[in-house]
Amino acid sequence: MDDFKIDEKSGVPVWVQLRNRLLFLITSGYYSCGSQLPTVHNMAIKLKINYNTVGKVYQSLERDGYITTRRGQGSFVADISQKEDSSPSSTADLVTDEYLLRMLDLGLMPADIKDLIDARLERLNKQKGNGDV
Repeated sequence: MDDFKIDEKSGVPVWVQLRNRLLFLITSGYYSCGSQLPTVHNMAIKLKINYNTVGKVYQSLERDGYITTRRGQGSFVADISQKEDSSPSSTADLVTDEYLLRMLDLGLMPADIKDLIDARLERLNKQKGNGDV
């Protein structure tokens, strides 16, 4: 569960952060078909978030066909090979679209959004000490 980080300072709700992270790990192949996910209880303890929040994420992923739950056994990654929107790039597209729509809702113009992204990438680049992010 070291792959899970919740950003309390983010404006993105905790359950959305967790869902997006799990969705990415599933669609990228980190969790393969049939892999067992951490229990709701263990995930809630590890991330120090409400049990019901994790349950909501698991229910959402099950409803969308990414996981299956077997009573008394746990939650497992479903076979998503036939899903049209199961690639890592489609997950990134989804997150990007959500972000862009929020920025537009705030009244930013497309050029402003681009400038904001460029500035944030440059800032992250400096923080990480890399040549390029």
